[in-house]
Amino acid sequence: MLMVISPAKTLDYESPLATQKHTQPLFLDDACELIDQLKTLEPYQVSNLMHISEKLGHLNAERFNRWHTPFTQDNARQALLAFKGDVYTGLDAGSFGEDDFTFAQQHLRILSGLYGLLRPLDLMHPYRLEMGTKYPNQRGKDLYAFWGATLTNALSTLLAEDDGVLVNLASNEYFKSVKKSALDGRIVTPQFKDWKNGQYKMISFYAKKARGLMCRYAIQNRITQASDLKGFDLEGYQFSEEQSNGDTWVFLRDEQ
Repeated sequence: MLMVISPAKTLDYESPLATQKHTQPLFLDDACELIDQLKTLEPYQVSNLMHISEKLGHLNAERFNRWHTPFTQDNARQALLAFKGDVYTGLDAGSFGEDDFTFAQQHLRILSGLYGLLRPLDLMHPYRLEMGTKYPNQRGKDLYAFWGATLTNALSTLLAEDDGVLVNLASNEYFKSVKKSALDGRIVTPQFKDWKNGQYKMISFYAKKARGLMCRYAIQNRITQASDLKGFDLEGYQFSEEQSNGDTWVFLRDEQ
């Protein structure tokens, strides 16, 4: 079983590290190719490209220009400890032990607009480049074209070495980079709904955090069979057979 999640816009390069273990991104050459193109952008062009403020445009233009290899613990940070956002709040990797990181490294991947596919312990420089960014590049009109079949092939290889089940805990924007029809494996997609105003509905903040909680549940319980995820019960969620449909598994939570 392999889980995939999205990255986060918010980053943390200040908190103490929960582990010193680290690896290098597998698609670093591709990231270098993208960075070489991104370094040509002026701050205002970065702002326009990403639809962000002038201040953030300057920040991210500076990040592109400071980006360099080799990655070391002095100039980079492990991906799972660098990203901060709703998913990563649920994951709470800062509280992991070494065995947790080892398991996560085997069973979790992070889809990335710049790095393609990150393992939890892969070092990375700070960046912002969402997968849905319409950035024309040497390979095509956007980042989906840039990554092409690369991510799908990489995931298919990993699934062939495991049990062939991919648990999709990524956003639609990021999972769109995976060509589902070409993926050699089964895709299970958990959904998380909360009771509000008389019905169960997907609430973005809670759903994102729940994706991270499910990863945490799988990692700390050493779950290797997707079917065991139906026992997920953190923070009040429960699997609903009635609302689930095929490989779309729905987890419900009553009003908090």
